[in-house]
Amino acid sequence: MMYLTGAEIVIRCLMEQGVDTVFGYPGGSALNLYDALYRHSGDIRHILMCHEQGAAHAADGYARASGKPGIAISTSGPGATNLVTGIATAFLDSSPLIAITSNVATGLLGKSSFQEVNITSITRSITKKNFLVKDVSKLAGTMRLAFKIAMSGRPGPVLVDIPKDVTGAKADYESQKPEPAVSSENAVNSSDVDRAAGAIEKSRCPLIIAGGGVRLAHAEAELAEFVRRVSAPVAETLMGIGCYPETEPDFTGMIGMHGTQASGRAASECDLLIALGTRFSDRVTCDAARFAPKARILHIDVDKHEIGKNVRADVSVTGDVREVLKMLCSRLPKLRHSEWLSRVAGWKKAEKKSRRNERAGVTPRRVIGELYRLTGGSATVTTEVGQHQMWAAQYYPFAEAGKFITSGGLGTMGFGLGAAIGAQIAKPRDRVVNIAGDGSFYMNMAELSTAVKYNLPVVELVLNNQVLGMVRQWQKLFYGSRFSQSVIKKPTDYVMLAHALGAEGFEIRAQGDICPVLEKALSCNRPCLVNCYIGMDENVLPMVPASAALSEPVLSLD
Repeated sequence: MMYLTGAEIVIRCLMEQGVDTVFGYPGGSALNLYDALYRHSGDIRHILMCHEQGAAHAADGYARASGKPGIAISTSGPGATNLVTGIATAFLDSSPLIAITSNVATGLLGKSSFQEVNITSITRSITKKNFLVKDVSKLAGTMRLAFKIAMSGRPGPVLVDIPKDVTGAKADYESQKPEPAVSSENAVNSSDVDRAAGAIEKSRCPLIIAGGGVRLAHAEAELAEFVRRVSAPVAETLMGIGCYPETEPDFTGMIGMHGTQASGRAASECDLLIALGTRFSDRVTCDAARFAPKARILHIDVDKHEIGKNVRADVSVTGDVREVLKMLCSRLPKLRHSEWLSRVAGWKKAEKKSRRNERAGVTPRRVIGELYRLTGGSATVTTEVGQHQMWAAQYYPFAEAGKFITSGGLGTMGFGLGAAIGAQIAKPRDRVVNIAGDGSFYMNMAELSTAVKYNLPVVELVLNNQVLGMVRQWQKLFYGSRFSQSVIKKPTDYVMLAHALGAEGFEIRAQGDICPVLEKALSCNRPCLVNCYIGMDENVLPMVPASAALSEPVLSLD
């Protein structure tokens, strides 16, 4: 038993949980915490970001790459509110994030004090749980509970707000072993699994959709066994990318607004859609009323609130996806759907053939394809949000879960570079590449200097089309080509900017530049920026308009 300050208790609790890295930015209300961090600098590494939003994204990227909670620390007021976008990003993508904010002293709360905000009220709808700790004797228990909540069931962010006087007050502290996270609140209902197995056995044209829940449950091996047993094609949502090797013949591609035609057609023609750990967002279903019109829906998810929320569920199982797949495999015989698989393979072949004639020059497919070849498909790829995000999902065939890190639910521009920093720290031996658009790059480009400060060999690949590409694409299709405020065209010298921030700078202007420049960037072993010019009328296709069915994709904007 020790008698410690609240700040010291926070740090000791982080050490209990095995935390060795935190991301943050100091300020007045957080000084007690930062003083404790100084005294424990040999135990916990603090990464000083340029902005609290960058800290939240870096902690999120660290969590997604490592599977452990990411930690973001800020001061009160604007420091805390600057975390909000990052917290919301983690919430919608079910990423385990612990946000520790230091508020003004308890006697100043609710008095419009300098740098005071009610951060728990602000973040209530975007956290699994949040806490305002006014009693130092409850601080250790709250910190331990925060970790358990963040990692149990469907992971997500938890915020702990601590007034400055609480971090300075003292209480008894005794070290404890961390409580294990609980994969699911309730045991899987065996009768539900039996009904699911019965539906699968009756199906003649099943389609499996793997969502982010497969990755969060570490169920990749179980998914592969389930696919072999059921003999069904597999599509992935944006958040599920990498859960099933994209090089496998029964993989149909991403499903949704910018998914493959093969996946959209399979969803429209299947008689059973087996959804694993996906919430059926509008970007997956498009017109939900016409989604999978011929199919019964079998929905398996750890979060009971997702069942039937967006799409009807004819059969459902609530529970950890990994456990449910094991139970299903033990009940199912080896099934065969050769005719159905052959039909789907035909759709894939026809789609691949239609893409063969690509114009010469620097195209997204050519650049990302070369990146894939040079990295052997083993890179950890983060992205910002926009056209480049979809191109990365379409053109880099991921074979491993956790290698594709992107903001899916919130669609946060500015996410990728911070996430790349967090991922590189979590996996120092990985080659980490952030694929960005020039619009997203301007959001948090200062974080390139953070990568330089800590000598993190992140590659920032900017697909520079001088416009807000996805906005422009929608304006072209739906707004009569009235390009209102979607043209950027800033006269920035990206190479000079990279050098000014202490990074290497490279440029791709012609097709012949692609391979040698990417080789230099990947081999320089330093933070670098690659400015890659592409045409402003490059589009993400297929594209299913929000009001259309998956079977009605737009294949050309001309």
